[in-house]
Amino acid sequence: MERQLPFPWEQNRTIGVRMPSAEERAEKRAKELTALLWHVASYIIVNGFLWGIDFADGNVDFAYLVSLTWGVGLAFHIAAYLIDTAGSGRRYERILADERRKDAE
Repeated sequence: MERQLPFPWEQNRTIGVRMPSAEERAEKRAKELTALLWHVASYIIVNGFLWGIDFADGNVDFAYLVSLTWGVGLAFHIAAYLIDTAGSGRRYERILADERRKDAE
């Protein structure tokens, strides 16, 4: 699908739009899930080690700060994964419908 650009100085250029194949989309989602799982695993391992050090000392000095700040980042990573996974198909369909409407005009 190609369409002309709206600006007179760019009329000789065209925009080619190619939707990723199902395999490419599946590969992207698998990589994103793998990255998220590694993030969760490293969070659990490192924080478990830090909490173990704190409890071995008999008091809690710093592990809660690391857990809290890293936990916020992890929560945003999880939210970004879930939002992208849930909304990407609908978002694509909406954008595609808009582009088709523009082409029809």
